[in-house]
Amino acid sequence: MAQTTDKSGIAAKQEVSISRRSMLVGSLGATVGGLLATDALLAEAHAAHATPPKVDVGHGSHPGSLSNRIYSVNPAHPGGADIAENPTNIPPAITRREPATVRVDLETKEIEANLDGKARFRFWTFNGTVPGPFIRVRVGDTVEVHLKNPQDSWMMHNVDFHAATGPGGGATATTAAPGEERSFTFKALNPGIYVYHCAVPPVALHIANGMYGLILVEPEEGLPPVDREFYVMQGEIYTEEPFGSSGLLTESYDKLLNERPEYFVFNGHVGALTEHYPLRAKVGETVRIYMGVGGPNYSSAFHVIGEIFDRAYQMGSVTSEPITNVQSILVPPGSANIVEFKCEVPGRFVLVDHALSRAERGLAGYLIVEGPENPEVFNAPPNEHDSGH
Repeated sequence: MAQTTDKSGIAAKQEVSISRRSMLVGSLGATVGGLLATDALLAEAHAAHATPPKVDVGHGSHPGSLSNRIYSVNPAHPGGADIAENPTNIPPAITRREPATVRVDLETKEIEANLDGKARFRFWTFNGTVPGPFIRVRVGDTVEVHLKNPQDSWMMHNVDFHAATGPGGGATATTAAPGEERSFTFKALNPGIYVYHCAVPPVALHIANGMYGLILVEPEEGLPPVDREFYVMQGEIYTEEPFGSSGLLTESYDKLLNERPEYFVFNGHVGALTEHYPLRAKVGETVRIYMGVGGPNYSSAFHVIGEIFDRAYQMGSVTSEPITNVQSILVPPGSANIVEFKCEVPGRFVLVDHALSRAERGLAGYLIVEGPENPEVFNAPPNEHDSGH
């Protein structure tokens, strides 16, 4: 069940002009079901961004290669509002064997927060994190979704569940202007791991700004037990300012349409799964990663450097036989996969999209495995450049 507890230190930025907010709320309130008047909404949103905040985009502001994080330690990420979802925030496995009604509470929070060490961005989120909360139900459950859009939001929002069988996945039923609440129910008919996301036009912009998450529909018998489970999602961020800029950045609709993101991220922002929330396990433990792609546009060739997936549930199907002994998996946008492996040796293993240029734009995560060495599996002499574990 989704959690609604706010993360410490997160608060929606309210330094917004009354004229802009009134304009957006007025136009959004007149939008039927959130699915009409797309052009008008888009024009108004761009008019509000006509004079973007000043930022430092000089050549001196650009950092060195970020792919050094694949093989070396990164500097610490500074403090500030953080929208990254902790990858361990996963409800426990379901033990009941009868269907139930599960309530899911989602609040659409727009938050100005860190994008990297120098830049901030106004993220649009579910429950204050990117991705939104991991939702866990059982096949046959009735899922009761309650969506609240706070009064201080700038935009209309809703939620489309790929796990729902019904028009729009619930998007029309939950379309809410600032200050409104909506709800609907659906029966979880099909087991698997599914994406949910905001579907207010322009849909791609709402997704790119952070409005996506995963829902797991467990099969009747549940999933095989593992020692640790992790929640990871990949996304793209499109900004008017070039990668490496400082200050408050502005979303770019033109770059979104042309599919030219400035940032690629795991769990919301640069450094989320390296400096903030590295995955942790011990030698001998089995690990399961629920890996989704919010996108909205790019697939991921998901790979853990130095590991092999013992099992991979392709396209998130938990009723098909998993493939075995896999180096990388393809996860399309708006889709998810599940991978499992046993940690045989200690060290730092790096999560990447093996389209490795994306590491230069922020995409990397760590799995830190602690425990005794296993020289029969891996044996290397000490190296003064080795970042170790």
